[in-house]
Amino acid sequence: MLTRQKLERRWKELFDEQNTWKPTWQDLARYILPRRGFFLTDSPNRGERKDNFIIDGTPIRAARVLAAGMMSGLTSPSRPWFKLGVADPELSKFAPVRFWLDEVQNRMMAVYSMSNIYNALHSVYEEVGAFGTAAMIVLEDFDDIIRGRTFTIGEYALGTGPDLRGNALARQLWMTVAQLVQEFGIDNVSLGVKNAWENNQLGRWVKVYHLIEPNDDRIHDLKDARNKPFRSVYWEAGTSEEKYLRVSGFDEFPVMAPRWDIVGADIYGKGPGWDALGDSKQLQKMQEDKLMALDKLVNPPMTAPASVLKAGGVNLLPGGVTFHDETMSLVGVKPTYQINPDLQGITLAIQEVQQAIRETFFSDLFLMLAQSDRRQMTAREVAERHEEKLLMLGPVLERLESELLDPLIDRTFSIMNRNGLIPPPPRELQGMYLKVEYISVLAQAQKMVGTTSIERMLVFAQSVAAAKPDVLDKIDFDEAIDQYADMLGVPPGVIVSDDQVAKIRQARAEQQAQMQAAQYAMAAVQGAKTLSDTSLEGKNALAMLTGMGDT
Repeated sequence: MLTRQKLERRWKELFDEQNTWKPTWQDLARYILPRRGFFLTDSPNRGERKDNFIIDGTPIRAARVLAAGMMSGLTSPSRPWFKLGVADPELSKFAPVRFWLDEVQNRMMAVYSMSNIYNALHSVYEEVGAFGTAAMIVLEDFDDIIRGRTFTIGEYALGTGPDLRGNALARQLWMTVAQLVQEFGIDNVSLGVKNAWENNQLGRWVKVYHLIEPNDDRIHDLKDARNKPFRSVYWEAGTSEEKYLRVSGFDEFPVMAPRWDIVGADIYGKGPGWDALGDSKQLQKMQEDKLMALDKLVNPPMTAPASVLKAGGVNLLPGGVTFHDETMSLVGVKPTYQINPDLQGITLAIQEVQQAIRETFFSDLFLMLAQSDRRQMTAREVAERHEEKLLMLGPVLERLESELLDPLIDRTFSIMNRNGLIPPPPRELQGMYLKVEYISVLAQAQKMVGTTSIERMLVFAQSVAAAKPDVLDKIDFDEAIDQYADMLGVPPGVIVSDDQVAKIRQARAEQQAQMQAAQYAMAAVQGAKTLSDTSLEGKNALAMLTGMGDT
């Protein structure tokens, strides 16, 4: 049975789990992404400045480059980044199936383009790179079909299921009285909020709790909002009454919570930001020391005799004049100690740390990807230039596909299907599971190893065929084309189906047979004409065969 006590206990359990992670997250926010992270529990985030620990912005820029590169390399809005398919390779070649899958893919891409999903994904990539974990919820929207909302680290807590994937989310948020009434209705808010609304205290902040988790109280025969597989509950914090702002549900877990890398059964992940944190702290200290050395070089601490103080001190400003009595012996003012910092050595040391941070965030690879839309860079260029980094990114890409993109596509397909935006599938697809294949620049670059092996095999076969032509009989060129096109993510309309190819080849063979028969007939006609024009007089072979030659 659903009770406030049960909900609040579960909510607290989820937030207690993150207590050991929070200190590192706060450090990551201070030194890498100061505008991210929310760790206040007693007041809303009102935009106070958080970059007090930042002198050198290299970590911030590196995190931005990573986010832009992941966006361009995995889910670029300007090019297809996934395609739908089926497990049966023969069925996937059937023309009606291929064209239906292509149509559904195009509709889904159109939904993503008209929604805010790409903006939300950029924020996700930034957070998962810096903190190792990110979270985004995808909700149904009347105007845009779907709408994404991202959360920042610290404001939410996650729970995982037996498969170690996220299946629960708890979060705290602050809403004004006006927002509460407009979102949940005046009848669902607490008495205190009602009074504030009636007294026109619309800007007063109220803390709200939200919990999404598997619905263990659902009645499977009922299909209403409260009996869906996942329940969603909002309630005001600090109220004792058994009252909720909203109780609803979801058919699938609406939260995408990708992690860069995990260890064992960890709920939260660790990313490049964790690896770059020490360098980022060191960089700020080195820049602080360099600035202090420059400051002392330009304006060093001075030593002066006590008589100078009695005379009114020394004016050290440019053009300043110091007055003293002629009878007073002015020994002079000089630096307390000689400042001679090795600025070149300090600068080189700082540059090494900056480069280490950039490498940790894969800046060279992602800068190249961020420019790929303008330069039309192919996956082969990416693979050839950064094969080593792509190998390191392989497990990360698989995890992001599994924990971010797969749930996003499943959620989008389900929402579109419920709203009648998916065309009826061909009869052959009834009861079949669809699979998703990623064809982004990074995903294709990972597959370049397969295409390279096909190319090398064909080149080798061609060289051998120069000496032994029948070796080409060992190669199924049709299958090679299909495999190569599949690895490159070629649109299905480009490759002709096997059935159509068979018809084309049969028509070509029939045409060639007709042409050959015509050539034979023409040769026979020419032969007959030649025979009829041949003289039988004299000694020639034809005359001898007919017995009419001279005797």
